[in-house]
Amino acid sequence: MRARILMFGWEFPPHHSGGLGVACYGLTRALSALGLDIIFVMPKKLDVGVPWARFLFADMPKIDVHAVNSPITPYSTGGSRAWQSSSSVSYGWDLYTEVLRYAAAGKQIALEESFDIIYAHDWLSFGAGVAAKAATGKPLIVHVHATEFDRSGGAESINRDVYALEKEGMEKADVVIAVSDFTKTILVREYGIPESKIRVVHNGIDEATLPAGNTMLPRLRQLKQAGNKLVLFLGRITLQKGPDYFIRVAKRVSEKNSNVMFVVSGSGDMEGEMMSLAARLGIADKVFFTGFVEGSERHEMYRAADLFVMPSVSEPFGITTLEAMKLGVPVLVSKQSGIAEAVRHALKVDFWDIDEMANKILSIVGYPSLSLTLTENASKEAEKLTWLEAAQKVDIIMQDLLIVR
Repeated sequence: MRARILMFGWEFPPHHSGGLGVACYGLTRALSALGLDIIFVMPKKLDVGVPWARFLFADMPKIDVHAVNSPITPYSTGGSRAWQSSSSVSYGWDLYTEVLRYAAAGKQIALEESFDIIYAHDWLSFGAGVAAKAATGKPLIVHVHATEFDRSGGAESINRDVYALEKEGMEKADVVIAVSDFTKTILVREYGIPESKIRVVHNGIDEATLPAGNTMLPRLRQLKQAGNKLVLFLGRITLQKGPDYFIRVAKRVSEKNSNVMFVVSGSGDMEGEMMSLAARLGIADKVFFTGFVEGSERHEMYRAADLFVMPSVSEPFGITTLEAMKLGVPVLVSKQSGIAEAVRHALKVDFWDIDEMANKILSIVGYPSLSLTLTENASKEAEKLTWLEAAQKVDIIMQDLLIVR
């Protein structure tokens, strides 16, 4: 008999603003290929659907909540900054209210559906998962893709309401899945979750979740034809991702090699601040801001790059790094990331060590043989880190959980 999963998520391609949606897409597709039935629940009705999952939407008419046009993203900090998104999806009066509404809807949906296991992705969906478990007694798995400590930059800045929702979800879950040992350490240290309760499952990559395209963007083509090397930052321009370190290292590199251009691809609450920083450092002509990109444009950003840099201050995993590796781009990643533990063929540096980061960038752009060797090995390594491998680990976790019960 095929096990049936009631899975609560917050976003799903094409309606997504970060790696959470990509992970849900890749994981559900691979789980279906292993023979599992998936009911995927989202907080609002959207034009989304795939052949391997049945979608439900938590637009419950009996649940009263004042709704306004409030675009949000699951990866912004839970602090005082405005919620930002690349989409125009309307949610609740504020994010916290919407999460509570989703939890109430989760209980109602669970009572109306037939399933074996409840599965919830990140704090936005944990409440729905907990409510579904309380209503049905079915086992609950929560999947931690990021924590409030990652988003906020430290204990002094965390949103206590978000932290409480995260902690409750993990405490009431039967199993907690973390995307890396890096994240597992945070769950044990900051949330008091027993190590025995946590399973680590690294994210993956495959052709279905890889950006596709075939035409280089005109501006990038011009920069390359002029003999420039392109160093790429692709991600949310937020505190967690370390964009300020990227701009400051651009200054160091530019002092040694004037033919290196830096591309910042993404959007976020620090975008204007980073533009101002580049101007103050006198490198506004060396840093190219593209805004948020997706699909073919995202693909061409990678293909044009001579090096991908992820200088994150705290990165649970880093799917963008796998995308770059798969597309044949050498990568330089922060040691404070989950991907750093998952791959060997990547340059690694502490996010704060601008001098070492600059040295590694200059080495890659200055020595083609080093770049080629790193690219070839990284590409082969990315081939082995698949969503199917991740799904097989999750499937074993679910089988064990059902046997125990």
